[in-house]
Parts: sequence; C-alpha cells; structure tokens
Amino acid sequence: MSDKPSVLFVCVHNAGRSQMAAGWLRHLAGDTVEVRSAGSEPADQINPVAAQAMREVGIDITDQTPVRLTWDTAEASDVIITMGCGDACPVFAGKRYEDWKLTDPAGQPIDVVRQVRDDIRARVDALLAELQRER
Repeated sequence: MSDKPSVLFVCVHNAGRSQMAAGWLRHLAGDTVEVRSAGSEPADQINPVAAQAMREVGIDITDQTPVRLTWDTAEASDVIITMGCGDACPVFAGKRYEDWKLTDPAGQPIDVVRQVRDDIRARVDALLAELQRER
C-alpha cells in the first residue's frame, strides 16, 4: 500500500451505501486517502433520501454520479469494500477485501437510512484508523 491508500466502495446501485461510505471517508480522511465508489448495476442518480441523511451531518453527496464498476477501478484499489454486490465484484490477489452487511437504503424511510448512515460512519472510522496504522 502506498503512502496514499486507495479505497473502493462497491454496492449494487452506487446510489446509497457506497456513496455514503465514500462521502464519510472523504470527509474524515481529507486528501490522505484516494476514495472511489462504483456499482455493479448503477442507478441513474443518487438516492435522494441517502443524500438527505448525509446533508443532516454536513456532507453533500449530491454532486456524485453513480458509476459502473470496472475491472481497472478494482485492480487499481488497495482496499475494496463490498456492500451486497454479489458475484459482480472482481477478486484480485493481494487486495484487501471487506464485505459490509448493511441494509440497502433504497426505498427505506429516513429513520432507517439514518441508521445505515451511522453504521457506515462507525465502519469508516475503524477503516480509517486501520489505514493510518498501516502507513
């Protein structure tokens, strides 16, 4: 892993969980971590309820666009965090993988999405602490 590790968050639609995780990591790590997110079947836009939940904590993810997971993006990442993308996520030898079991915020009320947001925050905090120890 380089001085500036690269983390890729992957979920199905790249509109909720992975975008919230990327938003948290960008917010907490600043420019010390390269942050990417992608989806196996990207949606047309960010989930508006996920964006609302993140705005409540001062993080704006509305400028992000869901993108398709590519082989190159995964291969160029040091850490790959999956969130329900199933068999669509490529596996590369030597990469660090984590699979975060999280409720999909799609179609969920704001109270559920807030819980997902807060769970993601705790996981991102732990990930960032580990990355800092490894450097």
